[in-house]
Amino acid sequence: MDELPRLLLLLALVGVAVTLLGSAVIWYMDEGRRVRRALRNVLRAAPEAVVVARGRGKGAGFSFTSGLAAVAWDSGAWCLVYRIYELVGVEIIVDGEVVARAFRGEPRKALDHLASEASRVTLRLIFDDPNHPDFELDLWRAGDELKRKPSSPAEAIQEANQWLARAEAILRRPNAPRAHEPAVAAPPPPPPAVPPWEPEPDDFEGDEPPYDGGDGEPFADNPERR
Repeated sequence: MDELPRLLLLLALVGVAVTLLGSAVIWYMDEGRRVRRALRNVLRAAPEAVVVARGRGKGAGFSFTSGLAAVAWDSGAWCLVYRIYELVGVEIIVDGEVVARAFRGEPRKALDHLASEASRVTLRLIFDDPNHPDFELDLWRAGDELKRKPSSPAEAIQEANQWLARAEAILRRPNAPRAHEPAVAAPPPPPPAVPPWEPEPDDFEGDEPPYDGGDGEPFADNPERR
């Protein structure tokens, strides 16, 4: 009978350890945390702003420290990285209609009101990249009521609007030159001017005798050497 309390205590300790381990795994593998870890890795710095489309494994973020912006999908398994100045516009789309937008060099279209009912709320990011020009995050879809925040279309629109305000700080910055554009080198200085060639004066002018061929007799006096 003395072994029974020990066995029960051991089982209780094992149960607590398994529960704590399972909770830690669930916490670590949370969709939002996985997306944030992936963005932090590819941005090479902690992002100043992050938005996550829960239930769809997508997210986006930017970092002023590294000068990079990134988007992620498949819970962070895949990422695309852009230069931060390649972000040229952001749109909030509710049921197919653009309700707010901000583009580089254009006045911002502010959000007029928060819709209490909507079947889809999308945050669309537009980049100056011909291969991957845009990225859409569905922050709300019909049927998301039982998921974590945002738990209503109005909350999803508010979150998108907050991220739009953060992204506008990027769009207000002056556009930087592209990294792949080679710098224009300054032309090399012109070569120094070469003076015109002038023949040197004849060393045998004047009273100097002509070359004698090495035997002391000038050509003029030696017909065989002419």
